[in-house]
Amino acid sequence: MQMLNTHCGVDRDSRGVARLTICNAGKLNILNTAVITDVRDGLRQLAADDSLRVLIVAGQSERSMIGGADINEMATLDQSSAERFITGLAELCEAVRAVPYPVIARIPGWCLGGGLEFAAACDFRVATHDAKFGMPEVRVGIPSVIHAALLPRLIGWSRARFLVMAAENIDADTALAWGLIDKIAPPGELDAAVEHLVGALLAGAPQAMRAQKALMAAWEDMPLPQAVAHSVKVFGEAYLTGEPQALMADFINRKR
Repeated sequence: MQMLNTHCGVDRDSRGVARLTICNAGKLNILNTAVITDVRDGLRQLAADDSLRVLIVAGQSERSMIGGADINEMATLDQSSAERFITGLAELCEAVRAVPYPVIARIPGWCLGGGLEFAAACDFRVATHDAKFGMPEVRVGIPSVIHAALLPRLIGWSRARFLVMAAENIDADTALAWGLIDKIAPPGELDAAVEHLVGALLAGAPQAMRAQKALMAAWEDMPLPQAVAHSVKVFGEAYLTGEPQALMADFINRKR
C-alpha cells in the first residue's frame, strides 16, 4: 500500500481499480480534523487520475469503514470552531462525490453519523451482514447536517426522519430494504461482494461510465425537461470518444 499521507493509503491494480484505505484513525476509523483533511486530500488526488476506473473506500479496521466523527474533538468546539469542523467534513463528503468514476463504500461493522453521511456520498454501498447504521447526533446535542441531506433522496423523507430524529440504529437487512445500501455480503465475503460489483462496473466503457456518473449528478438538480435536453448533448458527445463505434462494432460482429 502506498501512503499518500498519514491517514490515507492506496492500492492500485492493472485494471484501473484503486482501494483507498483510511489509516491511523483508531479502532473505528473515527474522523477528527487531521483524518478529514488527509482523506479529503487523498480523494482529490485520486479523482485527478485519468487511469482509474473504480475506487473502493475502506477502513484499516474491520470494525468499520468510518465509525463517525470524533466526539472528543467535537466536545471542545464553540460556534466558530464547530462551523469550521463541519465545513471540513462537508468538504470530505463533497470530495468523494466529485470523484468522476464510480466509488464503492466497503462497510463492515459500524457506520454512524459522519460515517453514514460519507457513505451516502459514495455511489454504492456494500456492507457486512452484521453492519449497523445510525445518525445519533441529536442524542449528543447536535443536529444531523451537511450530507445527511442526501438521506431523503436515498430512502425517502419518513425513513430519513426516523434516522435523524428517533436516532435509533438499524441493521443491515433494514438498510437494504430501505435502499440505504446496495448489497449485504455473507459472513467472510465482503471483499468478494465488492469485487463482484467492481466487475460489473468494469464491464461498462470507461468514458461512458464517467459520463453516466456526471449525468446522474446533474439530474439531481434539474427538472425533467431540462434533464432530458441535457442528456441529448451528452449522448452525442459520447461518439467523440470512439467507444460507441468500437463496442457496437464488436457487438454486431460477435460470433452468434
